Amino acid sequence: MKHVDINADMGEGYGHYTIGDDSALLQIVSSANIACGFHAGDPIIMSRTIELAKAQNVDIGAHPGFPDIHGFGRRRFVDFNEQEIKSMLAYQVGAIKAIASMHGAKVSHFKVHGALANMAANDEILSRAIVDCVKEVDKNLLFVIPPFSVTEKVAEKAGLNIAREVFADRAYGDNGYLLPRREKGAVIHDTDYAAKRVLQMVEEGQIETINGKKLKVSIDSICVHGDNPESLNIAKQVKMTLEKNGWKIKPLSLISE
Repeated sequence: MKHVDINADMGEGYGHYTIGDDSALLQIVSSANIACGFHAGDPIIMSRTIELAKAQNVDIGAHPGFPDIHGFGRRRFVDFNEQEIKSMLAYQVGAIKAIASMHGAKVSHFKVHGALANMAANDEILSRAIVDCVKEVDKNLLFVIPPFSVTEKVAEKAGLNIAREVFADRAYGDNGYLLPRREKGAVIHDTDYAAKRVLQMVEEGQIETINGKKLKVSIDSICVHGDNPESLNIAKQVKMTLEKNGWKIKPLSLISE
C-alpha cells in the first residue's frame, strides 16, 4: 500500500474574521497546521480548530510565523536576530502545545509559515534558528519542510525527524522553490489540473517546474493552502484522485512510524 499525507494550513482567521472552511477541510485532510496567533489566529480560534481536528483524528501541527497579522505573515522582516527568531517561534509552539493539552490532544509536527519559511529556505542563520527551536522545544516534533532548501540541509545535519512536502496549489521555479505569488501562474486554481499534477508527483517521485524541468524528491505530504478560494475543492479532488490510484491517506505521525 502506498501512503501519503494531505495537510492544510488552518485556524488562520482572527476574531470575527474567518479565512477558509476549516471544518470542511478537516473532513478531508490528515494533518492540520494551525496558526499560533502571530500571522493569524487567536486563542479561541486555536482552541476551536484543535478540538475539531481531534474529533476527526487529524494530526495537529504548530504553524508559527512572523508577528504580522496585517500582512498575513507574508511580508519579509529583516531585523530579527537569531535568538529573537528562535524565541518567537518557541513562544508560538508553547501556546499551541498548551491549548492542545487542554483538549487532551498533542502537537505532532511543526511547519513554519509564509515569509519566514521562504526566507529561511536560502538563509543558513534563519534555518539554524528554526532548527534549534525544534531541537530545544521538542525534538520529537516532525519538522515539515520543502525540499531543496537550506533549511532541509540544516535539519538533516541536526538529526531532526523530517517530513518533506510538496504543494498541490503552487507552481515551482527551476530551483525547486515555490514560484513567488506575484508571478503569473504561481497559484493554481484548476482543481483537475492540481489533482493530476499531485498524482504525477507522488507516482514519479519528482516535481515539475514552471519550465518543465523535473526534480527528484522524496514526498511525505501534500499541502493545500487553506486560504486559497478553491482549497476545499482542490483537497477533495486530490484525495479522490490519489485514493482511486491506490494511495492511502495517512497522518504524518503514522507514516513516520
